[in-house]
Amino acid sequence: MSKSDEAFKQALIGRKIPILTLDNKWHKLFTQAEYSSEIKSTEKELNELIRRQGKVNTESKEIKKLKKKLMDEVVILADEMGEHPTKKQDKDMTDHKRLINECNEKLDAYEEEMVELPRQINQLNNKLMVITMEVCYKKLQENTKELEEIEQWISEIRRELKKKVVRKQEKEAMIHRLYAYMHDIFGADVIELFDMKYDPDEKYQKKAQDKEQAGQTEGEKSKEENADASKS
Repeated sequence: MSKSDEAFKQALIGRKIPILTLDNKWHKLFTQAEYSSEIKSTEKELNELIRRQGKVNTESKEIKKLKKKLMDEVVILADEMGEHPTKKQDKDMTDHKRLINECNEKLDAYEEEMVELPRQINQLNNKLMVITMEVCYKKLQENTKELEEIEQWISEIRRELKKKVVRKQEKEAMIHRLYAYMHDIFGADVIELFDMKYDPDEKYQKKAQDKEQAGQTEGEKSKEENADASKS
């Protein structure tokens, strides 16, 4: 089962998506193997646009400062020139006007770019989001399938374990019955006579003691809990 790009694109309409390449959580989504060439190229292109936007903003501010400085100097020059300006004053005024015009041309170009860049960044960011959604969808499907397989395996192992526990108990009971019968006839020699590795009676007694101790511990714990409940 797969989703189309169109379905993901529709899901993005009206949503404010953070700039993915600036989001640490986005970077943690992918292993190196999942970092496809498409993701890399789109990420690189988006980062270049972001850097360009930062450069344009910075340079626009610098140019505006320069333009203001030039215009302030033009006012001062105009006052100094009066009705009979010198050649130097004329040249300075011409240079200032030329520089102000260059500033205006650059600012106009940057203004157009500053309008266009956010649109391009948003468009590319949405493209990267769609690619991310495709990867996430695939990973979710694969991990869900694998999880179901693991759960099935665990369930089967539990069933098998229960069967083995029952078989173990049956074998222990059989050994105990055989041992008890032979012990009644041959006494303690039965262990050596039948090449037995342990005394079933001792093992059963230990199990019974362990079970009894566990029961006592649970009983004491229950009493303490009841006592605490009564106090409160």
